[in-house]
Amino acid sequence: MPYPQFDRTKLILKPLRERQNDLKREVMIYPDSPYERVPQPDLDVLAERIVAARQRNAPVIVMMGAHVLRRGNSPLLIDLMQRGLVTHIAMNGAVAVHDFEFALIGETTESVARYISEGQFGLWQETGQINDAMAAAYRDGIGMGEAIGRMIHTGDFPYKETSILAQAYRLQVPITIHVCIGQDIIHEHPNLDGAAIGASSYTDFLVFAEAVRHLENGVLLSIGTAVMGPEVYLKALAMARNLARQQGQTIAHFTTAVFDLHDLGPDYRLEAPRGTAAYYYRPYKTILVRTVQDGGESFYIQGDHGLTVPNLYHRVIEQSGAPER
Repeated sequence: MPYPQFDRTKLILKPLRERQNDLKREVMIYPDSPYERVPQPDLDVLAERIVAARQRNAPVIVMMGAHVLRRGNSPLLIDLMQRGLVTHIAMNGAVAVHDFEFALIGETTESVARYISEGQFGLWQETGQINDAMAAAYRDGIGMGEAIGRMIHTGDFPYKETSILAQAYRLQVPITIHVCIGQDIIHEHPNLDGAAIGASSYTDFLVFAEAVRHLENGVLLSIGTAVMGPEVYLKALAMARNLARQQGQTIAHFTTAVFDLHDLGPDYRLEAPRGTAAYYYRPYKTILVRTVQDGGESFYIQGDHGLTVPNLYHRVIEQSGAPER
């Protein structure tokens, strides 16, 4: 006999207009927004590597978690895509939810403490449209990122100009979403199709793996993603190197960087001893050490994403010689 399952059809979903949000559009950081420039030599080197990679037609891949968006960096990443300086963005499911809500109502981020007590956390009608986009992706044989971006770009979304998903779709920059089932609020909704989420996110994984296949001489940035980023990248790189080896090629000479808050100390390019807490921090051993040990180089940029990402953005623009917008 099958195990009992929760009956989603009995859930009460409320409209977003009844929800109180912690973040509004004022959080957005634009290319011409004032910012505090920090003295960080590694950011200068990283900006040089990004520009050099694009001059060689090598990829610049950005993997990101939701806090990167919540700190207002969407306009900066969109501008880098428009300039051809970022060639692929990979995100977890939470980024897509926040991006969608910002595009639709100009606000996002409900109070977990309040709404989990009420049993209402995540159960908002409009956000469930993301599940409809997944179903369309499954139907059309495309990835989740492309489908959600298409929905926002072509739909009635008042703030789509600052939607990473919509603008990536418009610019035809691959944008992929790598989900863990049960991790995002839309997985609570009755209209989620398990087959659709699996197929569309796996399509995105294959799109991402194809991007990693060309990583030689390129750059991969992992910004604020402690699990999705290193884990998805590790498997994609294994696939890419397997194919490259068969063709007598290598994927070894590239640059990686991790942006996060943890203090990893000065020797972050050496693997932490087994049994220490740092050993189990996957961006450390995967992105900063193990995958670049055959000829690549890694950088760790510590700090709040509301400070470090704008600093990288402006250095990249300066290195590229492009005019500020």
